[in-house]
Amino acid sequence: MRLRHIEIFEAIRRTGSLTEAAATLHISQPAASKLLAHAEAQLGFKLFERVKGRLVATHEADILTPEVARLSQDLNSVRRLAANLRDRPNGHLRLGCAPALGLGLLPGVVRDSRDAQPGITFDIHTHHSAELVQGLLTRELDLAVTFDTNDYPGLTRMGLGHTELVHLSRTAGSGPIRLPQLAAPSGGTLIVLDASDASGALLQMALDAQGLDPQVAIQVQTHYVACALVDAGCGDAIVDAITAQAMLRPGMHLRRLDPALRVPISIMVRNQDPLSSLHRDLIERLRTAVSYTHLTLPTTPYV
Repeated sequence: MRLRHIEIFEAIRRTGSLTEAAATLHISQPAASKLLAHAEAQLGFKLFERVKGRLVATHEADILTPEVARLSQDLNSVRRLAANLRDRPNGHLRLGCAPALGLGLLPGVVRDSRDAQPGITFDIHTHHSAELVQGLLTRELDLAVTFDTNDYPGLTRMGLGHTELVHLSRTAGSGPIRLPQLAAPSGGTLIVLDASDASGALLQMALDAQGLDPQVAIQVQTHYVACALVDAGCGDAIVDAITAQAMLRPGMHLRRLDPALRVPISIMVRNQDPLSSLHRDLIERLRTAVSYTHLTLPTTPYV
């Protein structure tokens, strides 16, 4: 099947009408009919039958449909890639980041970048790791800041530094909190990140290493939701320090963990694209911001 055959097949399958399919593809009805006939001649079987005035896929077409749908999705990805290559303006950054980093790390970096270069513009997208990787590969993003430590074909990952996990509570305490205290009966209601999150997985590995099994009351997908639950009095949370400091409110108390559980922060870019001065400047600002956030992590409760 040719590209145009795939398009007419998909259009008729969606609309059930040769006329509507032609309108969808911005061609005449006779041209659409000719395309369908040519596709069926190449394949050697009919793709559609007329049932009560509508075109309905044949048994053979139903078998073809999943593969054609995959090809159509790939075609749409190519079109998006081409559009992004064509429309990418100078002085514009499309930046992706994990939701937690969008809350606590990026605002100051974006402000400083625009102060230094007032003409620079940003598109900022908050996604989880899989969507960030896809956005880079389809050129919908230029860079992505993430907790993800995996390597992906076609992408380069550069370390920016690290944050660490902290204990956030509305109950006052002093000094670092040890992991066995989380599993103690007096440890309180615990809120943690799901183990599919890099931070959640890090905490789970540390607990397993010490044979600890704290009673987890609430599991969440994002750090800022965990912080909001603490603020609402739902329990104590283990979250990354960057988000905890951004979400800290009067009456909330932040304590470091002992031993410290460090969470790497990385930036991902495409292998084949040389870094512009704009990219390099942003990366250095991010690296400085990560370092500064770690150095200023409070050691006493915030009240």
